[in-house]
Amino acid sequence: MDRAKSTLEQWRILQAVVDFGGYAQAAEQLNKSQSSLNHAVAKLQQQLGVSLLEVHGRKAQLTASGEVLLRHSRHVTQSVNHLESLASNLHKGWEPTLTLAREIIYPMDDLINALDAFLPQSRGTRITILDSVITGTQELIKEQTVDLVICGGVPPKGYLAEPLCDVFFLLVCHPSHPLAETPHIEDDKILAEHLQVVIKDTARNETSDLGWLKAEQRWTVSNFHEAIKILKKGIGFCWIPSHLIDTELAQDELTQLTLQGSSQRKAMLSLVIPDRDKQGPASKLLESLILEQHQ
Repeated sequence: MDRAKSTLEQWRILQAVVDFGGYAQAAEQLNKSQSSLNHAVAKLQQQLGVSLLEVHGRKAQLTASGEVLLRHSRHVTQSVNHLESLASNLHKGWEPTLTLAREIIYPMDDLINALDAFLPQSRGTRITILDSVITGTQELIKEQTVDLVICGGVPPKGYLAEPLCDVFFLLVCHPSHPLAETPHIEDDKILAEHLQVVIKDTARNETSDLGWLKAEQRWTVSNFHEAIKILKKGIGFCWIPSHLIDTELAQDELTQLTLQGSSQRKAMLSLVIPDRDKQGPASKLLESLILEQHQ
């Protein structure tokens, strides 16, 4: 079998020189001497017989061939990083920490029940729970920065999901609000005349607001508990998960509105493991306990 002419370290150095804008900057970031980086890239070019970098002033720029090879090299180094991470995870065995992202509409009681069952078997594993909304949840799955995800709606393409439950949203306001005088709304244009409370998406790159009906006036908050407090002051209307307002509806602190063609809304929740290859035994146990809550 032919031996490779180049090494991963050489490609990583080339990537650093490009990413940090030059040999001096890359040397500082990598805590290496500038001469060692120069030597590594020069040797790589000699071994390949291809010019990869050209120095213009103080800045190193890729050649056309360098751009193509650098792009492909990133796939190689990322694959090796993944392999090393996987090997490390397999070596460690039981995970000392787990991070779980929860779409905020998922009933917290169900999650607490699963965590309560997990605790006696946890071996001290620390749990971090991140509340997320809409495409913010999708981002966490794609980035694979969390171990388990309770996701609302359809997960991103290429990821499998186990169904958990359905959550129903009700359109509500305070009994003193003008909309409560005619709670059956036949024309949704009436809603545009009133302030709507919406929940902010947690995504960094994409933003949408949960349940927005294109009202001219809106207040955006980070969670439903804030929204409910605003509604109970007689301000605005909002789509709220029914399990969060059972008490308020029973005590007439909130009133349900029915909208022609949409008396309620439904969201499907499911459990996603972003990276099955890296999943350890603690994550598998917690996954099974969450699924048990809905069997």
